[in-house]
Amino acid sequence: MVLRIIGLLLLIPLFDAVLLVAVAGWIGAIQTVALVVLTALIGMLLVRAEGRHTARKIQQRVEHGQLPGDELLDGGLLIAAGAFLLTPGLVTDAVGLLLTVPVTRWPIRSAIKRWLVVPYIDRKTGGMASGGVYVGGFPGGTDTDDSDIYDVDGGRDDPEPGHE
Repeated sequence: MVLRIIGLLLLIPLFDAVLLVAVAGWIGAIQTVALVVLTALIGMLLVRAEGRHTARKIQQRVEHGQLPGDELLDGGLLIAAGAFLLTPGLVTDAVGLLLTVPVTRWPIRSAIKRWLVVPYIDRKTGGMASGGVYVGGFPGGTDTDDSDIYDVDGGRDDPEPGHE
């Protein structure tokens, strides 16, 4: 899994270079540079505005005594979006814009929670976080054979005299 992510991260600059050469051949080199700078500037303005909005949501959640888990994930995604937008290239700008817009950030956040956060917390807590912990009594005690049950008081239900 980690090797696939590293491979994908190494392929992004390759796709960026190929796309920049193709766009430069289509609209010209100066226009391509202007397009990359313009998308980065617009993206950074969006990241800044979304970052302020996310910070306000974090403050509101904390003021009400709630944990700001989704908002903190949004903050991390916005930091990643800023890094993608500062990297020159059209592919990285597109990824950065996807991470910036709330409509597309929601499914990405859900996927991160489902495939990264919950499994990590379950490994650390033994399944307590997601409720996947065993609570059905003693493990392996499903047989109904009563041969190992012993009556220690001889079948009396009333307490012995003097032990009341």
